Amino acid sequence: MALVPGSPEIQARSMPPWAAQEGGENVTEALQALDTYKKKDPSKVVVRFKAVGNAPIMKQNFYKITASNRFQAVIQFLRKELAWKVGDPLFTYINLAFSPAPDDTVSNLYKSFATDGHLIVNYSTTAAWG
Repeated sequence: MALVPGSPEIQARSMPPWAAQEGGENVTEALQALDTYKKKDPSKVVVRFKAVGNAPIMKQNFYKITASNRFQAVIQFLRKELAWKVGDPLFTYINLAFSPAPDDTVSNLYKSFATDGHLIVNYSTTAAWG
């Protein structure tokens, strides 16, 4: 029998009895860390878009993007700004070096690869770098 969300059989998550007895302090710390991770980061990150090769140049190339967004949101935003169709090729790179995974968060990329307070995202219509 499958449980339906919202049914009375489903209860709020709590620590299992075995976890409370053995190392309960570590489990509590882990649960607190998970709660912190689940919170959205409301801060903004300045992203600078730079065209590479024959890609069209944007009139405005500085944008503030929410830090908790995944890089996929940046790709979708860039496609919208360039009026790109779904099938049109678009390659994105960080600092002319590598193509980030779409599930990377903007805040992690910014913390690791920011240059002069900006996250530089290069974009191209053809593959330019690894």
